[in-house]
Amino acid sequence: MTTYLYPNKSEWGEIVKRPTFDNSQLRDLVSGLLQQIREGGDKVLRELEAKFDHCTLTDLQVSADEFAEARRVIAPELADAIDNASRNIHAFHASQKFDGVKVETQPGVVCWQKSIPIDKVGLYIPGGTAPLFSTVLMLAIPAKIAGCGEIVLCTPPNAEGKVNPAILYAATVAGVTKVYKVGGVQAIGALAYGTESVPKVYKIFGPGNQFVQMAKQLVSLRDVAIDMPAGPSEVCVVADADADPEYVASDFLSQAEHGADSQAILVTDSEALAKKFETVMAAQLELLKRQELTRKSLEHSKVIVLCNQDEVMDLVNEYAPEHLILNTRNYATLADKVRNAGSVFLGPFSPESAGDYASGTNHTLPTNGYAKAYNGVNLDSYMRKVTFQELSADGLRSLGPIIEVMAQNEQLDAHKNAVTVRLRNL
Repeated sequence: MTTYLYPNKSEWGEIVKRPTFDNSQLRDLVSGLLQQIREGGDKVLRELEAKFDHCTLTDLQVSADEFAEARRVIAPELADAIDNASRNIHAFHASQKFDGVKVETQPGVVCWQKSIPIDKVGLYIPGGTAPLFSTVLMLAIPAKIAGCGEIVLCTPPNAEGKVNPAILYAATVAGVTKVYKVGGVQAIGALAYGTESVPKVYKIFGPGNQFVQMAKQLVSLRDVAIDMPAGPSEVCVVADADADPEYVASDFLSQAEHGADSQAILVTDSEALAKKFETVMAAQLELLKRQELTRKSLEHSKVIVLCNQDEVMDLVNEYAPEHLILNTRNYATLADKVRNAGSVFLGPFSPESAGDYASGTNHTLPTNGYAKAYNGVNLDSYMRKVTFQELSADGLRSLGPIIEVMAQNEQLDAHKNAVTVRLRNL
């Protein structure tokens, strides 16, 4: 971990750079795998599952018996927690429903939008170092609220060919249509192209490692839409002299433990807080089960001490973090200055973990600075807005001459004629 004391503004761009990796070989590898999946279908999926997930599969789809078994074996307290989180996520996303309003732009000319769900969506749920059953809720619940006709989920099985029971229980709660035992690049390829078992979808959602993200980027070039560009997970913690260093360190580490390529940044105007934080964080780190991964993440994590809170927020907006925690006395004031962030957590009692699991907001968020242009997954992510317009005869009489002038000046005679022939008959 590197500490920067009062760096000059000209240095900020370099300081907040994400870790970079040479992905040229990765691109070629993933592209080759995708081509195999496109051509070989289920046979290739089974071969790749045997190679990468070390299991032999006969049926790729999770059966009704396997769903029933998951309901039997899941711990009651975990089932209750998933149910509670599900209710909160449903409440928040249901509030985002769009009501189109008809607008008469001028007499006789009426325009409006209608929100229509995407018919088929595919959800990818990682199951490697941590089975992300919470992501099932985050992706499937808004899809169900939107009214998507087919919600297909792919997730890697274990060596026995079984899917984590919590993932299956969450899928049941959230309304997933079908679940397939397919992980990694092969899952993305199957959803993008379709196979004998896995249906082709129109849009793919979900996080994953560098192989999954590369696969999503490649299939999005011409085959299927994806939720957003994504990279390793990240957090930016803003703290002042009043912040509890225990809280700050716990937030910092909760992100760093995601994986070796995750990034955590602390930005503060208090050098004293920064020093306390480093001592406390070292002690908390020793207690983590994922300590080895976390230590690798900390190699490119940073502590940045700046002169004042104006500088702090300028740097935050330059960084555009996936998760932003404002743990300061005046967090409400700083919140008004946020321009670029995926999800913001306000005050000392709002850890990032709340949004990751159960507060109701979505944890599928733009990373790698994409928060400057993208938002996280929400209800609109599963919808398309189709525009409608209707002109009455009087409306065309009024608007038609304007259209004719504009079309003529763009030298598009057929456009003009589509209006002219109608005006002649009025």
